[in-house]
Amino acid sequence: MKRQSRLIVCSAAILSIVALSAAPALAQQKTVKACTEEWQKNKADNQAKGITEKAYVEKCRADSAKPPAATTTTAPAAPAAAPKTTTKKPADPKEAEHARERACGADWKAEKAAGKVPAGMTWPKYWSECDKRKKAAGM
Repeated sequence: MKRQSRLIVCSAAILSIVALSAAPALAQQKTVKACTEEWQKNKADNQAKGITEKAYVEKCRADSAKPPAATTTTAPAAPAAAPKTTTKKPADPKEAEHARERACGADWKAEKAAGKVPAGMTWPKYWSECDKRKKAAGM
């Protein structure tokens, strides 16, 4: 009986922590009513720009859910470079192959996100070419 009550108390504690940690994120998003009121305040300007109330409310709610951007007076940061892979070769051949596959997977994701993957290229083709390159580089 004591074991069950401990389990119930621990579960309740965990659920309350999870609920409380999610509450600030939910509270930050503006309500439809608040966004509609903003639309009404600037109705003439928005209509002149061709922005509909529905589009304004959707954008307002989406923008309020995002974390605020950090304001700095310096120049904007350069775009992040693709993650560099380590060229340390593991002693076990299977580990080396897994390391090459993980490195090629990261390269594939980065190139695909940047739109640098040629049309018609599939992961098996990319993996084959990348594996050859990584082996030649000593990985």
